[in-house]
Amino acid sequence: MTWLWAIIVGLVLGLIAKAVIPGKQMIPLWLTVIFGMLGSVLGNWLATGIGVNETSGVDWTRHLLQLIGAVLVVGVGDRLWVSVRGNRGKTP
Repeated sequence: MTWLWAIIVGLVLGLIAKAVIPGKQMIPLWLTVIFGMLGSVLGNWLATGIGVNETSGVDWTRHLLQLIGAVLVVGVGDRLWVSVRGNRGKTP
């Protein structure tokens, strides 16, 4: 069940990150999920580092850090994907 939640969170965070980043991202959906999962892990790591990983109530700071991590990972990952794959997916 833990992997299922990780995939769902990765999908949601990845799609939100793609919506926040200006322009069109060229990464496929499966890579969006992976990047969202990596961003979530990055945000959790940072939240643990600054001591806001577990609070009473909803962990808004941790969730915000997860989203920021997803935006960073999706943004960088998209640029790497485009540089490796080129413009093969674009039509004139």
